Amino acid sequence: MSTLPRALGFSPSYRWEVPPEQGRPHRVDVSSSALRFLSAKLRQRRQELGTRWRRLSVGRQALLTLAHLRNGHPYAQLAAGFGIGTTTAYRYITEAVEVLAALAPTLAEAVRKASLKAFVLLDGTLVPIDRIAADRPFYSGKHKRHGVNVQVLADPFGRLLWASPALPGAVHDIRAAREQGIVDALVLQP
Repeated sequence: MSTLPRALGFSPSYRWEVPPEQGRPHRVDVSSSALRFLSAKLRQRRQELGTRWRRLSVGRQALLTLAHLRNGHPYAQLAAGFGIGTTTAYRYITEAVEVLAALAPTLAEAVRKASLKAFVLLDGTLVPIDRIAADRPFYSGKHKRHGVNVQVLADPFGRLLWASPALPGAVHDIRAAREQGIVDALVLQP
C-alpha cells in the first residue's frame, strides 16, 4: 500500500502566483514532491477512467487541490485563478481528495503498525468549519466555535498513523474515540 509522502507538510518549493490586481491570493507555497505525487495518482485515476481530456492537466488539478487544502480559499477564487468554472473547481478538488482518501490506512492497519511502537499518541482536534448558529451539534463549547472533531493516532515522533472520520464538534474526545472503535482496537490488539 502506498503512503502519503511526508512532503504533504508543504515545504515551500512551488509557488502558484496570481497577478495582484485580480484581488485573489498572490502566492501559495506547496511542495514539489507533493505536487508530483498527487499528479501521478491523478494521472493513474484518469487512465483507469479512460478520460480523454480535461479542462486542466493533472499537474494543474493537483496544484488546484493542494492550494485549496493548504489555505482553504473559496472555490470561486480558485476557479477564477485557474480560469475554470466554480463547479469544475469543486469537482476537480473532490476527485483529488477522494484519490488521497483511498490511500489512507484503515484503523486496523494503523493498529498493526502501532503494535510495533513503544507507545502511540491519541489526541482529538477540532477542525474549524463555517456553520451558522442553528447547527448546534457542530458547536464546541470548549473551543467556543463550530467545528468537527477528528481523532488522530500518531507514533512517538508525532508522525500521523491514522485520522478518524469527522464527528460533530460537540462530541467529546473520549466519546469520539469510543465511537470510532479506537479504544477497543488498541486494547484488543494481538
